Amino acid sequence: MESLVIPVLILLIVGAAVLLVARAVGRRTAGATGAAAKTSRGTPSGDPVETAKAAAAKLTEDQHRRLYALIAQGQAMAAIKLYYEASGEGLRASRDAVGALAAHPQPFRSAAPKVPEHDDDDAPERFPYRYRAIASKGDVTREVSSNMLNDEIYGRIRTLARSGDTEAAATALTRHSDISMKQAREFIALLDD
Repeated sequence: MESLVIPVLILLIVGAAVLLVARAVGRRTAGATGAAAKTSRGTPSGDPVETAKAAAAKLTEDQHRRLYALIAQGQAMAAIKLYYEASGEGLRASRDAVGALAAHPQPFRSAAPKVPEHDDDDAPERFPYRYRAIASKGDVTREVSSNMLNDEIYGRIRTLARSGDTEAAATALTRHSDISMKQAREFIALLDD
């Protein structure tokens, strides 16, 4: 009997090790399956509301209207074909998207227009307030009032003037206000001290 104890203990230890390895592999496989559950475009297939929102965002207004007309008429295959051609996704992803759109109707939302960043070369932005810049030297005082100026722009103009680049400062001032180049030069002359 004593001779069987050691082999049985070894067998139990090996069995426990195999069980632990099987669990670890099972967890990795479940993680990989969850990652593979995403469609080719990265939309989670587990949440139909998010799938519907993502699917609706890929359609133009006309495609959106036609797709919901087909869904309302009960023409699921035609709706899947329309979505497949419109989105370029696979058949399974198109089927899931149309199913989600049917179960969770989405209103059409046009893509928000991209707002270009403002550079010094672009047309000046108009602000909802009037900015007043005042410069004086001795008895001479000049004022510029514009809704295309703000502290940042006026600070750049002053920096240009103080660094000796008066022509660039005057050009920037005329671009951000409604004054002539002559008036801008007179204003800048009062700043360059």
